[in-house]
Amino acid sequence: MTYDVTALRAQFPALKAGIAHFDGPGGTQTPTPVIEAIASALTSPLSIRGTVAPGEINAERIVDDFRHAMADLLNADPAGIVFGRSATQLTYDLARTLAAQWTPGDEVIVSRLDHDANIRPWIQAAERVGAIVRWAEFDPATGELPPEAVGALLTPRTRLVAVTGASNLIGTRPDLPAIASLVHEAGALLHVDAVHLAAHARVDVRHLGADFAVCSPYKFFGPHHGVLAADPALLTTLRPDKLAPSSNAVPERFELGTLPYEALAGTTAAVNFIADLAPTPQDTRRARLQAAYAAIETHENALRQTAEAALYALDGVTTHSRAAHRTPTLLLTFRDRPAQAAYHHLATLDIHAPAGSFYALEASHHLGLTDTGGLRVGLSPYNNTEDVERLVTGVTEFLKS
Repeated sequence: MTYDVTALRAQFPALKAGIAHFDGPGGTQTPTPVIEAIASALTSPLSIRGTVAPGEINAERIVDDFRHAMADLLNADPAGIVFGRSATQLTYDLARTLAAQWTPGDEVIVSRLDHDANIRPWIQAAERVGAIVRWAEFDPATGELPPEAVGALLTPRTRLVAVTGASNLIGTRPDLPAIASLVHEAGALLHVDAVHLAAHARVDVRHLGADFAVCSPYKFFGPHHGVLAADPALLTTLRPDKLAPSSNAVPERFELGTLPYEALAGTTAAVNFIADLAPTPQDTRRARLQAAYAAIETHENALRQTAEAALYALDGVTTHSRAAHRTPTLLLTFRDRPAQAAYHHLATLDIHAPAGSFYALEASHHLGLTDTGGLRVGLSPYNNTEDVERLVTGVTEFLKS
């Protein structure tokens, strides 16, 4: 079997509107199986988790299925899968909890490449306890964040390093296993923002060496919420703020209030949807996910190369996504023309490629683009050659307008 993008697209009701979506980094469209799973959860008996009434049993099963599905997606332990309202909320909660163990003079390292959600929570937590923040710089000419940029900052006082799995602005994928090796050798913890990476590549937290990793299912066909993955043994050492009667078990101690069961059901369906994209039969869901992501990467990279070749040939276009290893995410700016104008022009052609810095303020400034950023072209598994042709034609028209 080959990657059948036509069959894939048929499962996304929103694509029937005829819009060429290059806004996947901000959130993908939703396939029918996910929509049906959410509806099924809400139309079946449902109540607080338990083991007696049908609604309780359904809720318990949905939560268990969610934890196992995300554990398969991330190659993690189901007991270390934590639900959160968003990846940002999970990172803030974790930063406050970890900072309770820090003392004045301790150090944390953040990266200029990151989304602000993996920068500001750590800076603010460090400030509250008198810890020192150090910055790992990426090369604006290449977009690369080499491991040594992190390694040079590590000291015996380093408590945590926060780094992205892939830049949501320019797509750069740092060498996380190499970074993790340096971080752990220094006795520190590694927190990985895998929100953008999980939409395009298999996130294996064990291989990457991440002590903590967050992602957002709505970036890979699921509902809007966040997920944290960590070793359950590590989570047992942390004491987050919680209500007195709420469970002290892991991972429940990190989850505030009643969980949105319909969202969890939708996330499980999204994971299964990705697994079903595997081009060849596999014995387990984890194996199917690995094969599916390999097929997705091949498809997306082919489209990226086509788009890049055409856009590079256009006079007046600068592409800022240059790292050797990156996601299919392009950041464009235009000579004497604001990126916002390109965004609006493309929208009139039913091409959605938004402009901005997309909360990656440090990266945008480091690239010399201030808060304005550029036009972000983000490919997703359901994009096809026709979408790319429409984009290139639209940008060409914009440059001539």
